[in-house]
Amino acid sequence: MRVSLNWLKEFVDIRIPAGELAERLTLAGVAVDRVDEPGKDVSGVVTGKIVEVRPHPNADRLVITRVNTGTEELQIVTGATNFQAGDIVPVAPVGATLAGGLVIRRAKFRGVESWGMLCAADELGVGEDHEGILILPPGTPVGVDAGPILGLDDQILELDLTPNRGDCLSIRGVAREVAAILNLPLKMPEPVFPESATNAAELVRVDIEDPGLCGRYVARLIEDVRVGPSPLWLQRRLFAAGMRPINNIVDITNYVMLEWGQPQHAFDYNTVQDGHVIVRNARPGETLVTLDGQERRLTPEMLLITDPGRVIGIAGVMGGLDSEVTAGTRRVLLESAYFNPVSIRRTSKALGLRSEASTRFEKGVDPEGCLRAADRAAELMHEIGAGRVATGAVDAYPEPYTPKTIVLRPERVEQILGLPVPRQEIQGILERLGFEPREAEDRFLASVPSHRFDVAREIDLIEEVARIYGYDRVPQTLPFGVTTAGVRTPAQTLEANLKRILTACGLTEVITYTFTNPKVFDRLRLPEDSGRRRTVRLRNPLSEDQAVMRTLLYPCLLEVLARNYQRRTTSAALFEIGRIYLSREDSALPEERLTLALALMGRTSAGWRHKDEPLDFFYLKGVLEVAACRTGLGPLTFVPEGDEPAFHPGRTARVLAGETVLGILGEVHPEVLEAYDLPRGVVAAEIDMERLVSMEKQITRFTPLPRFPSVERDLAFVIRKDFPVEEVTAVIRKAAGELLRELRLFDVYEGRQIREGCRSLGFSLSFRAEDRTLTDEEVGQHLEEVIRALEQTFGAELRA
Repeated sequence: MRVSLNWLKEFVDIRIPAGELAERLTLAGVAVDRVDEPGKDVSGVVTGKIVEVRPHPNADRLVITRVNTGTEELQIVTGATNFQAGDIVPVAPVGATLAGGLVIRRAKFRGVESWGMLCAADELGVGEDHEGILILPPGTPVGVDAGPILGLDDQILELDLTPNRGDCLSIRGVAREVAAILNLPLKMPEPVFPESATNAAELVRVDIEDPGLCGRYVARLIEDVRVGPSPLWLQRRLFAAGMRPINNIVDITNYVMLEWGQPQHAFDYNTVQDGHVIVRNARPGETLVTLDGQERRLTPEMLLITDPGRVIGIAGVMGGLDSEVTAGTRRVLLESAYFNPVSIRRTSKALGLRSEASTRFEKGVDPEGCLRAADRAAELMHEIGAGRVATGAVDAYPEPYTPKTIVLRPERVEQILGLPVPRQEIQGILERLGFEPREAEDRFLASVPSHRFDVAREIDLIEEVARIYGYDRVPQTLPFGVTTAGVRTPAQTLEANLKRILTACGLTEVITYTFTNPKVFDRLRLPEDSGRRRTVRLRNPLSEDQAVMRTLLYPCLLEVLARNYQRRTTSAALFEIGRIYLSREDSALPEERLTLALALMGRTSAGWRHKDEPLDFFYLKGVLEVAACRTGLGPLTFVPEGDEPAFHPGRTARVLAGETVLGILGEVHPEVLEAYDLPRGVVAAEIDMERLVSMEKQITRFTPLPRFPSVERDLAFVIRKDFPVEEVTAVIRKAAGELLRELRLFDVYEGRQIREGCRSLGFSLSFRAEDRTLTDEEVGQHLEEVIRALEQTFGAELRA
């Protein structure tokens, strides 16, 4: 929002420098990004009267002028032709400086000397027009500094407003803030203008079909319209605000929008059937060619301005091309309305149309100001001679605004701000902001003005008091009270440790959306009655691909792998710690469970001293075992699982810690991989972090270095393949006794030397005593116990 300081001074008698005003506004919550000075580079430009215009003897496109600057007459050569003798124009004599730092020097054009320049609007920084010389109004004094006349002495405040302060998107709104901050009187004159004998109510009718979308619609009728350029002062104000002048009718609607914050639209009355305006939602299949020449397809959610036969505008966004004001317009129907902010925001976004008007409607305009803004536009049209104003206005206002009353306790103000604010000061601040406070015993009753949508509670009033009283007056104090050292919860500690451990294992952490596509369950081959299909659906999803909350985490990693595989990344190891959302029958809110998911594909990177290896089931199993060991969980157990539809039936295991099931680990089913366009061999795991947190962790204790040597022995057994290695190792540990320090499987062999249905398992056993060196006889006894236990339990045979 660009605010002209000169325009602002028409409402508040500001006597402090612009820089100080900007600082005061910023401290009060109305941030000023910068202060611009349009005329800072312009100097020496004066007003001059053209005395004579004659052709250039040596150039068809140049003319020679004689200009009276009050103290002398100058000969100036120019290529412009939009002026005549008697016109008053800005003149830059030799030595003057124009916008951009251009210094005027004596020049010669085709043999004729020129002692200055006649200036166009863009050369002075007051517009964009370079088609001709800027013509000043008749009666402008000759020989005076042109700066004040052209507004070059103005300063522009560039505001950066927060979304809740739509009331400051106007000169009057900012003036109200300035008056409150500086404690100065606010001048808000009411529009005054004569009305013609024509009664607007006899020619205009307004119907609102849905008051929830259009709270108020004011229409005024302007007759005997004369469409033409706006006066210089009006154009100058628009340009200072960053808007381009168009014609006097459109410029007045824009001027009032900037001054009052109320967007308006002017329709050619003769194009509105029977003068009947209907505000309604769009019907299926309706279209409109808007002012920018584009045909827009309208949907039933969009609010329209129509007549009985057709659409003439999109409410709050843009008017229709067929009803625009043209040079032939003689009667104008002026619209000033209040539209639902949410409706305008959705329509503007759907059509990709953003404008100054839609921005204000989206943030909320003052419903009580619609009629006054329409009267102000009528006053300006009368003032500049653009037309005659018909008597009265047609005002459709189904549900007039009722001010909300908020209780404000002075002691609460002191409690929140930490300093006492006098009651008289609180009352004065609220009065200056328009809240009309009334004393009731030990508190105030404040009525919220119609332009302050952002004030709804007592704390909002306290904020108003604080920002006007001055945040800089709040004393600096140290925190007091009982303090405690901040520590991580067990869940946070476990999560941080797991991330560190998994990253050290070579995995990369990813973060995916908690929203997912409901079709993901079909990809995973889940049955229709699966509990994972009972999802929480979003009311307003960004797209169908993100329509439900996820109930599984590892499919998100499969999508990441697929996206990378499509871009020729054939190897990846990923993990994510995030939440899944499980619906509950006894609650509208889902159960949020913290979950760990891992997914691997391809091979590890090879080095000069080691070969690459597959990122397969056993690699991922090892990663989980390392993570369990490093977090104090202890050894994990892996039990074969064949009922998980998304995983390969023969290459899947349940992950257990003791008797607690933590999750699932396995190779992803080939049909699932095909659905994701992934290669064979991808493995994944999903672990319930909530159960991990609840389990008791082993405490790491110091163990002194061994004083006596260990004894190593290797044993190989032929054993049936249907016996899991996990069961075999359990029997060995039990039979070997307390002297067994380490047990490692070093070989698995199946070949011609081994009978069918069996395999050879090679184990390395390490024995050690803490108080002596073991003898071969002692170790041999333990080995015999191991051999005997395996023979009895599994029918194993010792290989020679």
